[in-house]
Amino acid sequence: MADVQNGYGRLPEGAHTEFDRSHLTYGRYLALDELLTLQRPVSDEHDEMLFIVIHQATELWVRLMLHELQAAKASIAQDALGPSFKMLARVSRIQAILIESWSILSTMTPSDYLLFRDKLGPASGFQSHQYRELEFMLGNKRAAFLSPFRHQPATLAHLEAVLAAPSLYDEAIRALARRGFAIAPAVVERDWSVPHAADDSVLAAWTQVYRDPNRYWDLYELAEKLVDLEDAFQQWRFRHLGTVTRIIGHKRGTGGTAGVSYLKRALDYSFFPELWTVRTEL
Repeated sequence: MADVQNGYGRLPEGAHTEFDRSHLTYGRYLALDELLTLQRPVSDEHDEMLFIVIHQATELWVRLMLHELQAAKASIAQDALGPSFKMLARVSRIQAILIESWSILSTMTPSDYLLFRDKLGPASGFQSHQYRELEFMLGNKRAAFLSPFRHQPATLAHLEAVLAAPSLYDEAIRALARRGFAIAPAVVERDWSVPHAADDSVLAAWTQVYRDPNRYWDLYELAEKLVDLEDAFQQWRFRHLGTVTRIIGHKRGTGGTAGVSYLKRALDYSFFPELWTVRTEL
């Protein structure tokens, strides 16, 4: 049977036919027979199942975050800000679950992890294409982040397209420009493959919005939803750092990654810099 591409994997052609729906069960709808066979430890150690399930569940939640953020970005680009608020709020709620998931992983001690860590070989979270897409969509654009995917042409092409497209915040700034705020032209149209740099014209626009929220209520609410999003993301990063430090200390990460030192640097990065600076301006 031929397959059709859905953007994240391959689905059997005709998977949504009337015949399938008439014979649908809970297990078939959720593909549980397949899903529950995807936990495949490479050791006999008890805690490896925890490690696998946490990371697989995270990938599923990131899948949903990407789904919501893609729709939110499209709504903002069409000046339909209202629908984006629910989508962005949903992402923040998902992030709350992911933050709490670190406490579950923290029940694994350093000794537990060392029993199977060496068997993971070069596998690393840096190879998560969904996480990289998430960061690109939020604005952390770095072409160097593509290197783990050079051997995966389809994944690489997809990530290159996301890298070259406006981020969620880029679309929010363009919405400000369409509403008449004096945004510098170099910010509205630029090379989207590089991160947004803090800009005085953007800061001035958000300052105006925050000083008169009743006049600019939808933009004000958009700004606060974005702040919620970044606040939650920073909490996730912090808990990630704490969990890694607790389990492996300052050892290098799997696959030779920098581990704790990289995670510390990531805490300094801001997706939406003007939305934090504006608090000082008011």
